[in-house]
Amino acid sequence: MGPGGPGSGWPLAGTLLVAVAASMVAGGEDCLWYVDRNGSWHPGFDCEYLTFCCGTCHQRYCCRDPLRLLTERQQRHCLAF
Repeated sequence: MGPGGPGSGWPLAGTLLVAVAASMVAGGEDCLWYVDRNGSWHPGFDCEYLTFCCGTCHQRYCCRDPLRLLTERQQRHCLAF
């Protein structure tokens, strides 16, 4: 099949579905307080609408990339270790 044939919209539709699902899951997934690699304490903060907490245990920021999502559960796990 050539371009525009059956199924050609599925990769885009799948990406959109993942983004929407992640943003729904991320509802209220703001960044909790954390300690960076230097031992400095950073207060928690809220992300704007349609963004969520991203990053690592030691560096957090707001983004729209569902692949970088750092859930509150993952953040709490960081605090435990």
